[in-house]
Amino acid sequence: MQCEFTKMQGCGNDYIYMDAKKYHIEDPASLSIRISDPHFGIGSDGLILVAPSEMADARMIMFNLDGSEGRMCGNGIRCVAKFVHDHWGFSGNEMTIETKSGIKTIKLEKDISGEVTGAVVDMGPAELSPEKIPVNISGEEKEGIAVPCVVDRAVRIGGVDYAITCVSMGNPHAVVFVDDVENLDLPSIGPKFEKNELFPESVNTEFVKVLGENELRMRVWERGSGETWACGTGTCATVVAACLNGFTKKGEEVLVHLNGGDLRITYTDETVIMKGPAVTVCSGVIELEG
Repeated sequence: MQCEFTKMQGCGNDYIYMDAKKYHIEDPASLSIRISDPHFGIGSDGLILVAPSEMADARMIMFNLDGSEGRMCGNGIRCVAKFVHDHWGFSGNEMTIETKSGIKTIKLEKDISGEVTGAVVDMGPAELSPEKIPVNISGEEKEGIAVPCVVDRAVRIGGVDYAITCVSMGNPHAVVFVDDVENLDLPSIGPKFEKNELFPESVNTEFVKVLGENELRMRVWERGSGETWACGTGTCATVVAACLNGFTKKGEEVLVHLNGGDLRITYTDETVIMKGPAVTVCSGVIELEG
């Protein structure tokens, strides 16, 4: 069977998008592994199916490049919104998208010609309770924080001492603040975090340098994908962690520099707002096996 695809990226976090309203994908996990390969496939961080929803304007079903299914992708959901606008004829400026982490509200950003260039996503509230992240560390009471949480906690991973702050944005994150983010050997360090027994569902790990007031530099090791050029949920988790550690303030927009571009994040007690680009790279047709 031949299947049309669209490759899209948000800050270099690229996925292959397929219309699940038009095509029935028998084994999306295996397909994600095959098409994500840069030499024998199309090359991407994974596969995202855009499907109908009974409770929202569309549903996002995402798979990492190792075939594991993800619950949420911040960069991916912006591109899903653009896909629905471009391919399904959605004409409004605001839509809802169902994910495994709940329904998200997205406001489209358009240029003067009406082309969708990005989106503003209400990512929902950050989860700080250790058992809901999940992380196998008991929470501590912190002033101004409603629940016991894991903030600036000393851990030893791979024989090295780190201080981690743990946040869930619908998926688990461990944030580490460092003095030098550029020279980290992430291919060596990342897997040691991802598969550590502290994280029963594995973890996405963000390494962050504070550049100044409301400005951060971040690199990320994503579970199931390795180092990617950006991670939307990870950027949100990073800004939450920065606020909890006293580097930024609630309610103020924070500029985060990623390998593939910039995202702007605002953290409040009620929600986390993410602003960023959504770009179509190319489209084509691929032959599906079976």
